Amino acid sequence: MTEILEPYHYYDAQAAAFEGELRLPLRQEIHPQAFVKLPVEGGYLAQRSCGFRVESVLSFASAYTQVAGNRDLKPGHGHSTLVTSVIEGLNVLDVVTADRVVGQISTEHPLRCSVPSITFLGTRFENLRIAGHKVELDLDLNICGERPDNDAPYTKSSGFAARVSQQHARIRDLENGYPNPFAELRERFNLVPERFGASAGGEEIVECSLVNQAEGSFPGRRFGHVIHIPHFGTIYLAVLRLRHVYSKTNPRDVDLTAFELTMIDFQLGCPIDAKLKAAPLVANGTGKTVTPPPPPSSH
Repeated sequence: MTEILEPYHYYDAQAAAFEGELRLPLRQEIHPQAFVKLPVEGGYLAQRSCGFRVESVLSFASAYTQVAGNRDLKPGHGHSTLVTSVIEGLNVLDVVTADRVVGQISTEHPLRCSVPSITFLGTRFENLRIAGHKVELDLDLNICGERPDNDAPYTKSSGFAARVSQQHARIRDLENGYPNPFAELRERFNLVPERFGASAGGEEIVECSLVNQAEGSFPGRRFGHVIHIPHFGTIYLAVLRLRHVYSKTNPRDVDLTAFELTMIDFQLGCPIDAKLKAAPLVANGTGKTVTPPPPPSSH
């Protein structure tokens, strides 16, 4: 009689409130604040920060993060992962401010599957402002859509591909004819559904956003979720990177699916030169065979 082994699952989730690097007018590495990383066996961890400040360049009043991974108690259900990062009282150079920034990813891996369902419920910006002007956002927390059937990758979902392509096309159309710093947008947002895919043992990475469009009377130009602010730099809102790693033996089988969400990605120029990330999150996990291999590398 053949023994039926319990399917394994390796959890992988991490969150920080803020991280980055200042290069001008002072050099300072900003180590991940309130950083927390989930063990591969799951569980629950949380961190809290009572505030952070770097001179008058950036600050936040408080922040907290949490990661959780557990087998669902319902019969036949799989493994759930929750990742949260919350920043309160964010202020960057008195130009970009927000009362509250919340990034949250929740996934569920069915048993013996590597492609999870995903929700971003709870993710939001509260009173996001640029130079004192309110930023109104068209959020699409359902950009990934329903989990594809048969453990297929999200990039094979016509709905997901169409939504991402519309975002990319909108950015490319608006960017066309403008000089740097917009030239890099063409490199980051140039995918169309026909180009989704990877070879055996390879990976594919698709970048999109939970923000379709930013509107308001704030200074600068907006390109979907990308805003360029003169004499400050460029910010990318709710940037989502989806990564599929494919089997070395069958290019149609996904071994790992990872979601990386950064609520605000700052690329600052003159007079402040810096790269900063507010509320960066990672959520993934894998497990579908009955013989546990070593934990996969996800970063």
